[in-house]
Amino acid sequence: MVMKSEKARGTIVAAHGNLMTIRFEGVVRQNEVVYVKSAGLSLKGEVIEINGNEAKVQVFEPTKGVRYGDEVEFDSDLLTVELGPGLLKRVFDGLQNPLEDIAEQSGYFLPRGVYLDPLPRDAKWKWTPIAKVGDKVERAHFLGWVPEENIEHKIMVPFNFFGKGVVKKIADEGDYTIDDEIAQIEDEKGNVVPVKMIQRWPAKFALRFGERILPKEQLVTSMRVIDGPFPVAKGGTFCTPGPFGAGKTVLQHQVSKYAETQVVIVVACGERAGEVVEILREFPHLDDPQTGGKLIDRTCIICNTSSMPVAARESSVYMGVTIAEYYRQMGVDCLLLADSTSRWAQALREMSGRLEEIPGEEAFPAYLATRISELYERAGVLRLYDNKEGSLTIGGAVSPAGGNFEEPVTLSTLAVVGCFLGLSRQRSDARRYPAIDPLISWSKYIDRFAEYGSDEMKERVRRITVAQNMIFKSDEIGKKMSVVGEEGIAIEDLIVYLKGEFYDAVYLQQNAFDPVDTATDMERQSEQLDLVSKVLEKDFEFKDKEEARKYFLTLTDKVIQLNYLSKDVSIYDQKKDEILNMIEGA
Repeated sequence: MVMKSEKARGTIVAAHGNLMTIRFEGVVRQNEVVYVKSAGLSLKGEVIEINGNEAKVQVFEPTKGVRYGDEVEFDSDLLTVELGPGLLKRVFDGLQNPLEDIAEQSGYFLPRGVYLDPLPRDAKWKWTPIAKVGDKVERAHFLGWVPEENIEHKIMVPFNFFGKGVVKKIADEGDYTIDDEIAQIEDEKGNVVPVKMIQRWPAKFALRFGERILPKEQLVTSMRVIDGPFPVAKGGTFCTPGPFGAGKTVLQHQVSKYAETQVVIVVACGERAGEVVEILREFPHLDDPQTGGKLIDRTCIICNTSSMPVAARESSVYMGVTIAEYYRQMGVDCLLLADSTSRWAQALREMSGRLEEIPGEEAFPAYLATRISELYERAGVLRLYDNKEGSLTIGGAVSPAGGNFEEPVTLSTLAVVGCFLGLSRQRSDARRYPAIDPLISWSKYIDRFAEYGSDEMKERVRRITVAQNMIFKSDEIGKKMSVVGEEGIAIEDLIVYLKGEFYDAVYLQQNAFDPVDTATDMERQSEQLDLVSKVLEKDFEFKDKEEARKYFLTLTDKVIQLNYLSKDVSIYDQKKDEILNMIEGA
């Protein structure tokens, strides 16, 4: 490891946008952080290529005013994430600068070369020790905890601690800052290592200490179209590709609000600033159904909007996933939502082009698929040393140009995720929200839930399978009707078509503006699925097609009204019984 006294130094000999060629003396390594000294500023960058005594450096800031011969200082450290109490309720940029603190210091326009501590140094935390003097510990073992919003924030043995150690000193219960020493550990060589609440970890290296196990538990999102036919596993991965305006961002906002997870990390990667402002305005005021507080209390937001330097866009995703891994290491269920990975891939393409690498398809770098798979591979369920489990679920929005799912980013993503929630222009134009297309979407987890789940889960999967088969049959008949008309098909086919439309309208669609229907828990979903199954599995007999259409139109209207009713309303059971009698009497 390069010591601080041996930091390499160099000078700028060439520039191409934010890509600088540095001639240096000393020892330099890949992904090392550098600071370009220019015009009284210190601009942060990262080494992305080394060739002899020259290094290509990507500067994360606009490089206006940088000149030939300007001095560059190598930090001898990688791009790291600062981890500790105080990450929640914070808003960071792609380099983990606290945007609210910068706004207080410098105003609303981000200045160049200003880097503040990500975590507040003066805040005190109520420390409760878990370990005792004499305990044998290893890295990532718990030493104690501090309360942070809705979780017990575990303070762990530093992740860079090697081998086994013994606790030599542990602080008494009390209030401490993150810079106070709360423990001392003696390693196998007899060295005493001081421990603070804060530690750092390289953003581009997976943070994973424990046994990785197969995700078997469902992540309940309270959205029927996801929890039913296309479920996501806790510790699993999913993607939401769709054309512009189909509702990808709104869908991710709904999932972040109502998914049954303890911590949510939102990465706005290259999104329009207006959409991020909407999050910042809404989350502090939204009631959290899980904790009774506000949604922002268990959320961390990473912003690198389209109006911010594109060079830092690549690092923003790694910042977010490292913070999520940190909470998973405590035994917490985390959800990372990246919007959008397409713009992250565009940043990779821009950097690859400046490096003059051989381009792959659509000028994306040849290693695009590898980078995408490496990102999603960081999801998963961990069994920790104390047999507790933590999970990290990763969901990425993909913005294919023109809604073309055959482009490289979408195809590379589909190859590695466990669930594909494809949004279609046809459904969004028809106002069928969420616009997840049941004809193209899929989930690899539903078979796993059927295999490892309870008898109730197996029956649920069976009913969903019947319903999905009905959707495909209904679509085929609908296409036939568009050619020959309704009079050209048998009444039996029309009934199948109407059953598929009924299932779509009352189960796959959900009203985000209705206070009851916006989020549906699993108990209510099971009840709704039971009612739908009674309709789909019943052999109806109608005198003519007109009677069949009127019946399903009335039934659909009644079930949608029931979906909007709270169970606490006195007429709920009455309305439900009316619907059941209508189904049984048909």
